[in-house]
Amino acid sequence: MEETSSFETSEMTANFLASTPLLTESWRLCQLANASRGAVGGEGEKVGFAAEIGGTATSRVGYVAFSGGGIAPPPGEPGGWGKLVGLEAAGCCWARSLFSDRKSGEEGEEGGGGGELDPVMVCGELLRIFWSVYRDTRFQSQISEVMRECSSVVVTGHSIGGTIASLCAIWLLSCLESTSPRPSVLCITFGSPLLGNESLSRAILAQRWAGNFCHVVSRHDIVPRLLLVPDLAPVTHQLHSLLHFCHLSLSAAPQLETTTPLGLQQLTDEAKAKLFNHVMASLHALLEFGGEGRKANKGSSFSPFGNYFFCSQDGGAICVDNAASVVRMMYLLLGMGSPSCSIDSHLNYGVVVEKVCSQFLTNRSFLQAELPESSYDAGLALALQSSGIDSREPIARPAKDCLKIAKRLGRKPSLNCANLAIKLSQVTPYRAEIEWYKESCDRCDDQMGYYDSFKHRGASRRDAKVNMNRHKLARFWDNVITMLETNQLPHDFHKRAKWVNASQFYKLLVEPLDIAEYYRIGMQRIKGHYITCGREKRYQIFDRWWKEGIDGQEESNTMMMVMRSKFASLTQDTLFWARVEEAREWLESVRTERDPGKAAELWEKLDGFERYARGLVEKKEVSKDVVAKNSSYCLWVKDYQEVKSQVETLLRPQFPNLMDAEVVP
Repeated sequence: MEETSSFETSEMTANFLASTPLLTESWRLCQLANASRGAVGGEGEKVGFAAEIGGTATSRVGYVAFSGGGIAPPPGEPGGWGKLVGLEAAGCCWARSLFSDRKSGEEGEEGGGGGELDPVMVCGELLRIFWSVYRDTRFQSQISEVMRECSSVVVTGHSIGGTIASLCAIWLLSCLESTSPRPSVLCITFGSPLLGNESLSRAILAQRWAGNFCHVVSRHDIVPRLLLVPDLAPVTHQLHSLLHFCHLSLSAAPQLETTTPLGLQQLTDEAKAKLFNHVMASLHALLEFGGEGRKANKGSSFSPFGNYFFCSQDGGAICVDNAASVVRMMYLLLGMGSPSCSIDSHLNYGVVVEKVCSQFLTNRSFLQAELPESSYDAGLALALQSSGIDSREPIARPAKDCLKIAKRLGRKPSLNCANLAIKLSQVTPYRAEIEWYKESCDRCDDQMGYYDSFKHRGASRRDAKVNMNRHKLARFWDNVITMLETNQLPHDFHKRAKWVNASQFYKLLVEPLDIAEYYRIGMQRIKGHYITCGREKRYQIFDRWWKEGIDGQEESNTMMMVMRSKFASLTQDTLFWARVEEAREWLESVRTERDPGKAAELWEKLDGFERYARGLVEKKEVSKDVVAKNSSYCLWVKDYQEVKSQVETLLRPQFPNLMDAEVVP
């Protein structure tokens, strides 16, 4: 059965913004920031800034606004606006939550955790401007007052000020992770250039912050499209002139007029046309190169994030939150305009906001005969009209196709979650077969146990089936993580006891098999040891779920308080066998090491592992396969005792207490 129109979410967002004071108040603060002479920032780079606290005594709302005026690009270097720098490399430790679990690799790849770390990057020039603002004592004083007094904070900005507002919102959201009570943060920008790369967009999705950003874009405004262009070099002079023209138009600092060459204060029709045509041609090539879906922005370094509120001066508006759809709508709507209006639109957001708020609801006037029969097609038609596109215009069909891309797989987060619960029950038999395999290995006469039996397995059908089940479960959980990171699941999904416990049990049961396979095929000789070089992303995420999940944490604390009377059904440290493998390598190295100092370092590592493992065994936090007679751990203990007696004479003079620990298998 077809669900409610996939435009329900975007239509609700658009209605909400148009029917509340958020847009008008945000724009009013932007105008105050544009007119501000008490700007913040470093010498020669002052940014218009305004802060205001309103609302009721019980619900205070703070507004923080940045102007795009007064910031001219470096002479001769407008291309610098397209250069990306890493947030982490730039010293933004406050955005550390964005850096975790950022892996490269295409969606749908098996394994889900391979690839090099893909850094979160932003426009270097805009980050430099934000740092200038961030260090200003006036800014710090006023933002602190707003955060202290208000339960909700709206960060807003026009033009480049909008991008600074986005950085400010990311800073606030990162800092508020450990704050209680936590004020809500909403960022509303007007005509803002793009901020960062696809990794930034994915990180914001993963942190579930996309809903905190709304970017208002006039449908013909060229500025939000500029950084989608991979190569701005052919229009260097025109871009330089445009940025100067816009910044001077928005700036309240008249001294800039005397320091800027007169030729840069105005844009000729020829310059406008060249810039417009270059952007249109680049966007066309970009979309043709990338195709549909997530690859639509592959050729550009920059990627949109959050909600994009496309508006027209006749009051039409539509909200889109899918990155690929945003890029395509940027192209289609800009193509409906002209070189001249692509510049003028950037300076006329006051008219756009006024029209949207006064006419957004009354502008929707379909005759009953014009409504399509299906609710889905009706939703498409309404959405197109909201964006100011007549159904008879040539771009109506590609725009309709673009909106279809924005469909979130046809399901709401709650329905996706219910569907996942069904799929979880469908993969449970795979898990049950692995559990049965573990029990049979633990009872086997060879006394090798679960881990070693799988590591040294042969070509039997049973072993092959268990290995296949391992891959099927990995695909299921990787899909869960992908859906969560792309906002297809409820925001609290990773804190629900059902999923925290299911992921933890999966990790305890299956990760030992992944470790066994890793060392079975000798991957440690190619990539390095499992813990640092081979562990899948999913297990790292499940560690965090278990640690942060309320229900999981309570259960974990309870388990730690109760002393076990028998061995655990599953070893509680899923990295135990990887630690054993590392300890085996240390032991081999210490046998042949002739340098007493290096031998001592190795022995300290061995001693630390022995004490750690002995503690787990004594507390019975390991499965009985660990203490099986021929398990890798028990064989290691025997070798450890043997080597200990051989090296004791060498090390005791230097480390008299090092060799006193008693080994308890």
